[in-house]
Amino acid sequence: MKLVIALIQPHRLDAVKRELHKREIYRLTVVDAAGYGRQKGQIKYFRGQEMDSNLLDKIELQIAVNDNFVEATIDGIMAGARDEEGGQIGDGKIFILPMEETIRISDGSRGSEAI
Repeated sequence: MKLVIALIQPHRLDAVKRELHKREIYRLTVVDAAGYGRQKGQIKYFRGQEMDSNLLDKIELQIAVNDNFVEATIDGIMAGARDEEGGQIGDGKIFILPMEETIRISDGSRGSEAI
């Protein structure tokens, strides 16, 4: 079992969800996030005043998958999150973490059955 964490542009969320559904991945958690990488932030304006903001709005996806769905999940995120022009800095990142255990609260099932 793996936990796939992806940071993507907010406007790409619907495209990522469509690509994941094509690959039969239907369960995910979406979290609002802020951060920066190579983009180094952006200039924002508030009431006509320039403000330097080094945090950009992002969406964090958390997807728990069985091992046989890891590559399909990665492919779906990449297909949906990439800029239409072939990928740009700021399109996002994907992290794959091992999951020691999963427990479904409603019935107590564990492991891959709980995913």
